[in-house]
Amino acid sequence: MEYESVVLVKQEVFVYKIPPRQSNRGYRAADWNLAEPTWTGRLRMVSKGKTLAVKLEDKTTGALFANCPIEAYPGVAIEAVSDSSRYFVLRIQDDNGRTAFIGLGFGDRSDSFDMNVALQDHFKWVKNEEQIAKEKEEPQQQLDLGFKEGETIKINMKITKKDGSEGGSRTGGKKTGGLGLLPPPPGGNKIAPPPSAASPSHQPAAGSAGQSDWGEFTSAGAKPQATATTPSKTNANWVQF
Repeated sequence: MEYESVVLVKQEVFVYKIPPRQSNRGYRAADWNLAEPTWTGRLRMVSKGKTLAVKLEDKTTGALFANCPIEAYPGVAIEAVSDSSRYFVLRIQDDNGRTAFIGLGFGDRSDSFDMNVALQDHFKWVKNEEQIAKEKEEPQQQLDLGFKEGETIKINMKITKKDGSEGGSRTGGKKTGGLGLLPPPPGGNKIAPPPSAASPSHQPAAGSAGQSDWGEFTSAGAKPQATATTPSKTNANWVQF
């Protein structure tokens, strides 16, 4: 059930008898007898659902003087004059459907502005309601973004590595195919010397094993005046890298 709602009330408006329109240039308030309005009363703008009407009523008794149903704005039911913002032309209608055109005026320009705003707000609401109803009847097609059965997706990712840790220094040497070996610290573990290349028939006796094993190495770089060293000292000089 739809209820009647009052959209706008103005306590004083003026009604004028207007001459027929002479051309397509629009109505002009200057052609009316503005000093002598035909009727003075109250204006009420009421809405019932999507319908809107301007009712001109007696200020004291509330008796209806004229009714102006409005289907659209701007439209033929209510039209602004070309030479003033305070005057309009209304198409009134009786219960039998007969129509006539009258002039309507406001004493204050702000009153006519209020009526313009009320008309625009109502028909903007009507337009939105019609759009919502249309979308309900014809829902928009929804995009199906889900994966179909057996469908896969391939993502190519490019990852760039940084050389060296953050904040660390980078070495300027060239990289080799193998792992770099650092010399052991002084006093580290000693590696046993390689066996002698001499044939088994020329191997020395057990008592002179220490000197014969290292003789070839020590004699290569030893000076004649150098003092003799123990095998352990010689071993330490050669096995450390």
